[in-house]
Amino acid sequence: MQEWIQLFIDGLTIGGVYAVIALGYTLVYGVLRMINFAHGELFMMGGFTGYYTLTTFENHSNLNDQVPVATIAVAILLGVIVSVTLAVLMERIAYRPLRHAPRLAPLISAIGVSILLRNVMLRVTDAQGKVYPTVFPRTTLEFGQVHVLYVQIFLIGLSVLFLALLYLFIERTTAGTAIRAVAEDRDTAALMGINVDRTIVTTFVAGAALAGAAGVVYGMYVTTVTSGMGFIPGIKAFTAAVLGGIGSVPGAMVGGYFLGVSESLTTKFIGAQYKDVVAFVLLVGVLIFRPWGIFGKREDKRA
Repeated sequence: MQEWIQLFIDGLTIGGVYAVIALGYTLVYGVLRMINFAHGELFMMGGFTGYYTLTTFENHSNLNDQVPVATIAVAILLGVIVSVTLAVLMERIAYRPLRHAPRLAPLISAIGVSILLRNVMLRVTDAQGKVYPTVFPRTTLEFGQVHVLYVQIFLIGLSVLFLALLYLFIERTTAGTAIRAVAEDRDTAALMGINVDRTIVTTFVAGAALAGAAGVVYGMYVTTVTSGMGFIPGIKAFTAAVLGGIGSVPGAMVGGYFLGVSESLTTKFIGAQYKDVVAFVLLVGVLIFRPWGIFGKREDKRA
């Protein structure tokens, strides 16, 4: 029983990251009906921003192996700011001019932005990974045979907080209501006086903020960040969004956690080398048998 609890906790840890990133995909798709394949690079930029912030603090601090909570908060905040700034520029320069173009055009543009950001950081870092300073003690809390790292508790708690805040933002605020209206029918929303352009930017900002924060926390967890770190988590988060029903906020949450737990079980019972395969198996399976996802709505196409 304790072994299963351990696997579940490990799965929730990485699943929380997937869920938070997946929300960015599902928000943008819900409003624009496009997949922002540069979203993983916003996650990567958040990770590097956190690294440089914490390293700067470490180099100017007399404290040993202890990072104040305020510094962690600043690192997350700066990660959010950098990712949001890039997302706004991305939407304005790479996506808005193509809003009425064929669907393939913004997809190609997104891939181009992804490659650009990845290669910029490849150049900046000289293709070297960066090791995060020690933020949390590497000792574990032990509950019988269950071992939990402090950073795991922080990551799971923060991911749940982010998901709850986004849900409240979407359901309880004027901006969230505008996002839901534009997602339902952009033209009707415009006729009702909703500023569609501003709402789309707000959607990108919300998704990028989550990706940037997730990048910082993920860096603390895996301890190393690279220019390519956004690719695999980004693809897995996309899989989580599709699994839950892309365009559905609850679906992205459930899909992320389900994928994380599935990976944890695969690592234990099949082998760590196959843990990345499970995401693509699930993606193919969902696209074949239930392409609208768990919480998504089936769209009936009528002539």
